[in-house]
Amino acid sequence: MKLADRWLAGAYQGSRWLRPLQPLGKLYERLMQRRARQFHTGRRRAWRAPVPVIVVGNITLGGTGKSPLVAWLGNRLAAQGWSPGIVSRGYGGSAERYPLRVTPTTPVNESGDEPLMLAQQTGLPVMVDPQRARAAEALVRAGCDLIISDDGLQHLALARDIELVVIDGARGLGNGHCLPAGPLRESPDRLKGVDAVIVNGDNACELPVEGVTMHLRPCGWRRLCDGQRFLLAPLPFKAPVNGLAAIGNPQRFFATLIALGVTGEWHPLADHQPLNEALLNRWRGRPLVMTAKDAVKCQAFAPPDSWVLDVEAMLPPDFEHWLTDKLSALT
Repeated sequence: MKLADRWLAGAYQGSRWLRPLQPLGKLYERLMQRRARQFHTGRRRAWRAPVPVIVVGNITLGGTGKSPLVAWLGNRLAAQGWSPGIVSRGYGGSAERYPLRVTPTTPVNESGDEPLMLAQQTGLPVMVDPQRARAAEALVRAGCDLIISDDGLQHLALARDIELVVIDGARGLGNGHCLPAGPLRESPDRLKGVDAVIVNGDNACELPVEGVTMHLRPCGWRRLCDGQRFLLAPLPFKAPVNGLAAIGNPQRFFATLIALGVTGEWHPLADHQPLNEALLNRWRGRPLVMTAKDAVKCQAFAPPDSWVLDVEAMLPPDFEHWLTDKLSALT
């Protein structure tokens, strides 16, 4: 296990060897609070868009399920008559100039994996820029009347109207300490100031506020070479398989595969890890099953027997009604 993976596992499991780092965690927490006060008091300026801005973020390291929620928001709000655009930092990508408008055919090495995946899943305008405010401004100029920021809770230079924080229901807040003593980017009290806390999966953790439950529902298999879609059952490939996941919490994906009756060997990789043909060739001989986020990185060279498990976020109707009312009050 790599040191970073060992540290993250220890941070969520409450390993004792992290305790000496708690004073540094307290210092980090105070620095983040001080930075937030500078924006709130006007000492540091934030750009405010002339349209509503929804930020979907988290206060923990590791995958929580933000991108499926962003896709759900984009699709639902577009169906309600909005013209939403999605902002992303574009982690893992490097473009010659920013902001970068991401289309379903943008090279993944320019856009990053999550923005390209969202562009393909939603068909909405997606803009990438390390300076999210600049990306949001470009989307407004392009005609968007609502901005959804994929991540960016701590990117306070972009003012926001609604903050949604996603928490992994199984891992929760880990040991409850800030970096580097734990997995938190901010104090747990930050959850008291956001508009809604979305808990991905059954809530097995204690939170300082009540959360809204979200489930990620597998909705079908997709053959990567031609995009043909298949029902979840019967399996369109022969097990055992090689399961690949370069996401923040690979074990969640592997647990989903097992629940669907898929057997095989599981290959967790680092979040956003680039994929190449040589790496995938190591797992030839069995069907290769991956996430949608991984698929955008290897569609051009993946083995013919490669499959994607597509998932979609499921949220209660009450949350959708609350969001509709919240947005109506802003306009």
